[in-house]
Amino acid sequence: MRILIIAFLLSSAANAFAALSLISIDWLLLTAPCAMASSLLILARWLKRKPRSWAVVDGSNVMHWKDGEPRIETVREVVEKLTGAGLTPGVVFDANVGYKIKGRYLHHNALADLLNLPEDRVMVAPSGTPADPLVLQVAKDYGAIVVSNDRFRDWAEEFGAVLQPEYSVRGGYRDGALWLSL
Repeated sequence: MRILIIAFLLSSAANAFAALSLISIDWLLLTAPCAMASSLLILARWLKRKPRSWAVVDGSNVMHWKDGEPRIETVREVVEKLTGAGLTPGVVFDANVGYKIKGRYLHHNALADLLNLPEDRVMVAPSGTPADPLVLQVAKDYGAIVVSNDRFRDWAEEFGAVLQPEYSVRGGYRDGALWLSL
């Protein structure tokens, strides 16, 4: 996309120069079609963009998938697999996640660094608040799938729509390899 924009800017500048200087009128025969072609390619690329498909990862559930031990690496691997499948992942954790993996409280920005995600795609539930309703609310707001082995039975009445099978992705490890029910 950058190359198209650069081509458009260069051909437009050359087109303006050719139009303003009488000695370079022949350049209009070259620069005008280039400017039009690059602008059409930019427009076509912009129109073809797919809307984002979101996935909300229940980080506090997923981090226990490998051997039952809390591991941030497990969440990172799930995030990478979701990204590779064309999804845009966000992760929600319980407030105690930092104590489980580092022995101290961790803010969303520290967890985002560990997961190689932008800060605005990682959330830590406030202390004393379960992460489950946050996971489900984010999924509802973004029309996202939920990645978790939790059945969220306590929240079925409030979030029934996002608990349907088409919104759920289960996963785990088999023979040391991550699998997801995408």
